[in-house]
Amino acid sequence: MKTYDLVGIGNAVVDVISQTDDKFLTDMNIEKGIMQLIEQDRGEVLYSAMKDCVQTPGGSVANTIAGAGALGLDTAFIGRVRDDELGTFYASAMADHGIDFVNAPVADGEAPTSRSMIFVTPDGERSMNTYLGISTGLSSADVPANVAGTARMMFLEGYLFDQDAGKTAFREAARANTAGGGMAGIAISDPFCVERHRADFLDLIKNDLGYVIGNEAELKSLFETDDFEAALSKTADICPIVVATRSGDGVSVIKDGTRVDVPVTEVTPVDATGAGDQFAAGFLYGLAKGLNLETCGRMGNLCAGEVISHIGPRPQKDMLAVFKAEGLV
Repeated sequence: MKTYDLVGIGNAVVDVISQTDDKFLTDMNIEKGIMQLIEQDRGEVLYSAMKDCVQTPGGSVANTIAGAGALGLDTAFIGRVRDDELGTFYASAMADHGIDFVNAPVADGEAPTSRSMIFVTPDGERSMNTYLGISTGLSSADVPANVAGTARMMFLEGYLFDQDAGKTAFREAARANTAGGGMAGIAISDPFCVERHRADFLDLIKNDLGYVIGNEAELKSLFETDDFEAALSKTADICPIVVATRSGDGVSVIKDGTRVDVPVTEVTPVDATGAGDQFAAGFLYGLAKGLNLETCGRMGNLCAGEVISHIGPRPQKDMLAVFKAEGLV
């Protein structure tokens, strides 16, 4: 069985992205700047209202895996799709990006393939309306032990904590990965996700993970504090590697008590979709290559800066060439 550098587990979501304005958001009762879970009927209404769409295989961790794969890591993704039109598109598109999509599309009898309608306003804010569909059924049965147990690194998506079966799958996968000599970590995903599952997040981070990646708001929510420094310190107390992204204030990384703060060059966003995902791709690439924390942070910042400069959640430039030009590799 192939040994992967990085394996992700998350929602297999087809992203459908459209540019719009604030009036459209108001007219369609879309809350700006957040990810909102919706039901199938609402999804069909929003989808029919979209114009000039860009369609791409997405999902937070899937985007990270794609970015890391484009940099040269051997990657695989574990997630669920139906054998419908969007599911077939998703599986083939992941393969086209060089990512091993571990799970075959599921036959009739289950919910449709997940999709997220993403509306981007002129200020670069993204308003995500996600119908999770078949992804909510992910369980331990979908996680091959020979993949989880042999990967060098594993990356988990916090959104899947909304289902008990997903929580169980994460714990078992993380433990299998650690037992096999790998290092498992998680993308916290969303402050609201933390609010729903704080105790489970803390338990997983403390007992089963080697790293955690989150933004300032997510870490604050994790410990119910408005003090970022306190939240960062408390997270570092329970996890060997903590990565905190802070938008224009750069990124703070603590590994085994050593802290590095990496500044960022501010970029006016065209579309903020995928910024955190691609930061994680660059950072995890550096981590997989054994590079120092500052270099890992700079790689993450460069990937995030590139992806927000255009529409879509994945880089359009050859980021490895960018790293070379910056003297990072």
